[in-house]
Amino acid sequence: MPVTENSLDQLPLYDGLTPLRGNVTDADIERLYLPEDFMPIGETVLEPTERPGLEILYDEYGVAHITGQTREDVAFGAGWVAIRDRGLLLGLGRGASRVAVADVPGINAFGLVTSGQNFVPSAATEQLVTDQVELLVEVFGDEGRQIIDDAQAYVDGINAYEQANDINNPVPWNVNDVVAITAFIGSIFGAGGGSEATNSEFLSTLINGLGAGVGNQAWDDAMLFDDPEAPTTITARFEYGPMTGGAVTGSVLIDENSIVSLDPRSPEVVSSPEEQPALFAAAGQPPYREASNFLIMDTDRSVNGTTMAVMGPQLGYFYPEIVQQIRLSGPHVEAQGAAVPGLSMYLLIGRTQDYAWSLTSANHDVRDVYVEMLCNPDGSEPSRDSLHYIFNGECTPFEIFNAGELNGDPLIYPVSVHGPMIGTATVNGEPVALTRKRSTFGRDGLNLAGLKNMTEGNATTPETFYESANKFGFTFNWGYISRSNVAFFSSGRLPVRPAGLDRRLPTWGNGDYEWQGFLSQAEHPHAAQAPSGRMLNWNNQAAPGFMHGDGTPYGPVHRVRLFDQFPEQVDLAGLVGVMNRSATEDVRSPAWPAVSEVLRGGDAPSPLAADVVDLLDEWVADDAPRLDGDDDGFNDSAGPTVMDALWGPLAAAVMQPVFGDLTSALDEVRSLSGDPGSGNQPGANYVDKDLRTLLGQDVEGPFNLSYCGAGSLEACRDSLWQVVETVSLELAADLGDDVSTWFKEGSRSSFAPGLIPETFRSTNRPTFQQVLEFAPAE
Repeated sequence: MPVTENSLDQLPLYDGLTPLRGNVTDADIERLYLPEDFMPIGETVLEPTERPGLEILYDEYGVAHITGQTREDVAFGAGWVAIRDRGLLLGLGRGASRVAVADVPGINAFGLVTSGQNFVPSAATEQLVTDQVELLVEVFGDEGRQIIDDAQAYVDGINAYEQANDINNPVPWNVNDVVAITAFIGSIFGAGGGSEATNSEFLSTLINGLGAGVGNQAWDDAMLFDDPEAPTTITARFEYGPMTGGAVTGSVLIDENSIVSLDPRSPEVVSSPEEQPALFAAAGQPPYREASNFLIMDTDRSVNGTTMAVMGPQLGYFYPEIVQQIRLSGPHVEAQGAAVPGLSMYLLIGRTQDYAWSLTSANHDVRDVYVEMLCNPDGSEPSRDSLHYIFNGECTPFEIFNAGELNGDPLIYPVSVHGPMIGTATVNGEPVALTRKRSTFGRDGLNLAGLKNMTEGNATTPETFYESANKFGFTFNWGYISRSNVAFFSSGRLPVRPAGLDRRLPTWGNGDYEWQGFLSQAEHPHAAQAPSGRMLNWNNQAAPGFMHGDGTPYGPVHRVRLFDQFPEQVDLAGLVGVMNRSATEDVRSPAWPAVSEVLRGGDAPSPLAADVVDLLDEWVADDAPRLDGDDDGFNDSAGPTVMDALWGPLAAAVMQPVFGDLTSALDEVRSLSGDPGSGNQPGANYVDKDLRTLLGQDVEGPFNLSYCGAGSLEACRDSLWQVVETVSLELAADLGDDVSTWFKEGSRSSFAPGLIPETFRSTNRPTFQQVLEFAPAE
């Protein structure tokens, strides 16, 4: 993909917003955001296609405005634009998307794209895609046929562009490609769960090291599920908790250190992670990307009595970017926003004349790990190499599935009735296989219906919005505003599990604990007209009582809490300012006040340690900026330097009195140091909740155990001051005694996979973002 005049023209706008923090004006919005009013910006260039009834105009920012006399014209034009502007990305994703369709264990489909690796699907894998095309008609009837027709017109546009530009493609694009790329996007941003094996092995480690009583209590605390202090987007309660009811009889405790992940490649293939960046431990926590946010204001919280929103997906920074701005205009559609190349006949997020929508990853629990009891048909003792398992009382053979070839190496693995084998383990010393089931497997293409409905203007009320969003089996939080309403819906094909399970642990796969159906639309978290007048989401918990994925912990400290300091009524610039200030704020900072209060109950061991605490107090009071505002290459404050060095040891000191030598095991499963921008902050949550409890503050849902100082405030304070002193001396040895000069290099973001060298100041906000204010309907 060559660099064009439009490759970098929005970078100064994006970077220009960052140093403003909360001081955003209407003039800044006009200066730094492109209009989204269905009109081309500035001078336009006509893209010749030689198709009657189709007009493609590129504006001065390279945004394509596609106008068609028929819906086929619009879809054809969207395909033409996709291959023209994202040909490299589509070429890299075409094969890799089939990895997502098949759920190939241990292979990260997104990693294949960013590393440029080549996957060639087998006939069996391609059949999985073809089956999904047929399923569209089975499930949606005429609407399914329309989706297929739209996809066909779309790939006709791709093929026509390649033919017109003499691009040799021995395998023309087809409808299967659209379905496969839909699965690819869902695998990155729209799936959750599947971490049960890791959770279970960790529980065994704690029971063996701490004893059953303390071990179970410590594990329950560490998991951070069902915490009443976790911030939620809506206040209405929706029940979908960790326990499915009754005594836990179907969940499995895996032996400590017994998990061996499956590698689907040929046994003789040996490579390092550097040589195969798309590989991951198949039985571990599945890779996922969790980002995106929205801030939605209802009319009663708006200065102008309007609905307002600042919302967009955090997709990361790539060149070419994995979405594209586009406008679609025809007899069935007038919409503008961001679309996914490969299925851009519909928008992923955007606006119509009367409403707008956006998505954030929800990581709901659509994947379960099953423990298959191994057997041999001849009745001999099974081993990890056995290729039969017990299901409904019978010794059943695994299907051996050949998914295709990765860089010439075949990917072959066993599959049970639940899904692909991801590894083996032992339970009470007996060998078992681990498989992973996904509720959306074989149904990825059905998600196109939700995007179609939103793009075509069918979601004119909260109720029709819910219906459209509920067609999305992928797990997303949907934010919505119209001229008179705001609304929220959390989507996903969410299984109803039988009684007897702890959803955080693996399930016996013997047939006694199969799914009982899926949540109805009404059982999904949803609301209109938020009681607080605003709906805020940054991948936080959707609603009280509603557990997301088994690898997605929620506690009181979450980045959505940074959306604060709202006036009673806010204007659009103020709303953008709240978002932008939060984008450079250290997510761990809300936990610091409790640490400071503990420390300040006693004397500092040295003036240097006292200076460090004073500095962090002032930095947090200034909203903990991680910012190189003057673009001189260094952060404007020493706060990030101190926080990054101090937080991990501090959190470890809090947890160590209970976890002891197993503190490192806790850190592996739930990061103690945390990421300054990540939504989930286990270490900060442990510190915050435990220290507030120790200080005698009101705490909802306190931990089972006391951690810091083993429940002694004085001992806790001494241990924390010791950490501050040790870290301060280490920093002073490198940076000098004046803590105010401990500046570290400001973080900068670059574009993967390295095709362009430009960088910019890092900021924790959406890659593509809509700023909207809807005037009331006349």
